[in-house]
Amino acid sequence: MSNSQAAAISRFSWPRFDKLGVLIAAIALGGVVLPFMLFRANRIVLGEPRAIFSALPVPEAGVLALLLAAGMLIALLRFKPALKLAASLTILVALFVLVGRSAYFLTPPDDNFARVSPGAGFWLLVFAFALLAADALTRLRLKPWPRIGILALVALAIGVLLASGSLNGVSTLKEYATRADRFWSEAQTHVLLAFGSVLIATIVGVPVGIISFRLPKLRAALLNVLNIVQTIPSIALFGLLIAPLAWIAATVPGAAAIGISGIGVAPALVALFAYSLLPVVSNTIVGLQSVPETANDAAKGMGMTGAQRMGWVELPLAFPVILTGIRIVLVQNIGLTTIAALIGGGGFGVFIFQGISQTAMDLVLLGAVPTVVLAFAAAVVLDAFVEMTSTGGQP
Repeated sequence: MSNSQAAAISRFSWPRFDKLGVLIAAIALGGVVLPFMLFRANRIVLGEPRAIFSALPVPEAGVLALLLAAGMLIALLRFKPALKLAASLTILVALFVLVGRSAYFLTPPDDNFARVSPGAGFWLLVFAFALLAADALTRLRLKPWPRIGILALVALAIGVLLASGSLNGVSTLKEYATRADRFWSEAQTHVLLAFGSVLIATIVGVPVGIISFRLPKLRAALLNVLNIVQTIPSIALFGLLIAPLAWIAATVPGAAAIGISGIGVAPALVALFAYSLLPVVSNTIVGLQSVPETANDAAKGMGMTGAQRMGWVELPLAFPVILTGIRIVLVQNIGLTTIAALIGGGGFGVFIFQGISQTAMDLVLLGAVPTVVLAFAAAVVLDAFVEMTSTGGQP
């Protein structure tokens, strides 16, 4: 062997294993082993598992198998993040397209009772390659606006896929088809409760946090009370509010006319507001405490009053921390709003609890999947805004 050949071999090195990629590949392998789809003769019977090659025509199954093998290899080794992102997005698109194809393939002709739904293998594969995409995005260190742009493109792709009708054979979409009007009505209620409670908590919590920052004795007592509220289980808090709000509706003139009642939206909104206060108040206090003394000293040197320093110096510098608290509250409340259905508050929880009572998992997914998607989108957008405010508004 010549010296040049030896030098070339010494310079060559195989890609090393990616530690997170090993976990992702293991999860994806589990998804390949588990059932890809479930076939049921009707919506409530147990499903019959179908592996990839029995859930799809052979050509499509072969393409999916090759894509998954390539994706696991790319995840396993230390390739460039851009390649990992491209591979994960390609596989995710293929999974959702082929799950719709599988639904039509497995459903007998003219059978309106059969239900075909994604199996555990499909969900594990989605989780694995979504995790790969998230890891790739983290390593690419994209700026806030590109991250929001990618989220918008993903939302557009999902919208196009749903509008195309290619997923209409999937059982969850069949449940949606019979409840479309109710679905959008409950979606509006869910958004109103989750975002409305956070808005009210922000309007109340930020001034309360400012006052608590100025008065340390009040701060300790107030935070203790809010901590106690946080320890109450959500369903218990919803229940505890029924009696006092029912009394207010019955005895206070005009209370019932503006929507206050023992069950429904009012107790749900009050409970969500109560859960939201602690993160908003505490993050306001922490944000104000983190303002550098030099900034305050400079403001004093310019002759600013206490109110001017608060409005022009302290609050702007504390805003990223306050916004982080709002992000935590919003994601929390989007999930907690599902419990409101138990007291007639509406929201996506209506479908979740109906599905549980009817042993219809597809109906559960009709409520659970939009809740998860909404929480994830809110987290991504607010994370981007937190970063923009922390970096002086630069994209």
